[in-house]
Amino acid sequence: MKATIVTRYGPPEVLEVREVEKPIPKDNEVLIKVYASTVIMGDCEIRGMSLPLWTRIPLRLFMGISKPRKLVAGAEFSGVVEAVGSKVTSFKVGDAIFGTGGMHMGANAEYMSRDPKNMAVKPVEISHEDAATLPVAGINALQFLRKANIRPGQKVLVIGGGGSIGTYGVQLAKNYGAEVTAVDNGAKLDMLLSLGADHVIDYTRENYFESGEQYDVVFDLIYGSPYSKCLGLVKNDGCYLLANPSPGKMIRAKWASKKVIYDFAEETPQDLLYLAQLVKEGKIKPVIDKKYPLEQVVEAHRYVESGQKQGNLIITIAN
Repeated sequence: MKATIVTRYGPPEVLEVREVEKPIPKDNEVLIKVYASTVIMGDCEIRGMSLPLWTRIPLRLFMGISKPRKLVAGAEFSGVVEAVGSKVTSFKVGDAIFGTGGMHMGANAEYMSRDPKNMAVKPVEISHEDAATLPVAGINALQFLRKANIRPGQKVLVIGGGGSIGTYGVQLAKNYGAEVTAVDNGAKLDMLLSLGADHVIDYTRENYFESGEQYDVVFDLIYGSPYSKCLGLVKNDGCYLLANPSPGKMIRAKWASKKVIYDFAEETPQDLLYLAQLVKEGKIKPVIDKKYPLEQVVEAHRYVESGQKQGNLIITIAN
């Protein structure tokens, strides 16, 4: 089978699509024929090991100090079960499922074999491409906004609204009845308005920190956002959602005068099914910018790193 191998840490060119042996599922695993997967910024950061130092060190210990140990790229997927291990009872051969490969990744390949705990059955009404965008971006947006307990009429600011998590964040906040303002570069604003954003801000032209506007919820998806200025955008009884926190921000959050929430999302079958149902009902829609075949995964990584991506980028693998 073909698989995207991360040969070493570095730029997109370290990726190679190679012929490797098709995996054999262990007793607790399912073998999945992958139909669609994605490239997200997290894939690029792991490939380049360009993550903050506090996460880079443990990741190198887990994945390999000088270069990755047999790492196949790709975090999320949608596909069809081809074989099941003897201890697996949750899925059967022929089931269409979607989810993540966990810490071992592996989704940018024709087949992957994984423990199915982070997977769910895909509704027939949803395409594999749409389903593949839900397990990371959708789950992160859902679990963070859920913690904010948004009520109808509240004002929500989504910083980084044009990315994979942000596009779902805008739509989910609207579903909660919020008045949503989305921040991103000018090229993404029309798309954000089409998703239901009430207001949009081009951060390259407008210093929204000095607008005097405050929000009930600030959903911050940008690692380098200025902590104090973002906290200043939050109403006294509001909350600041830190989806991509640094250790410094996490420490400062403990003494903040306003509510600050940081956490790490965890894929669950229940939440995957909930998101799929929202897509099925037309309450949210996956935003897919570009699609690349597996053989062009290097170009896909380049595009994601360019910052131009609107919503999600798909790797098409099977028809």
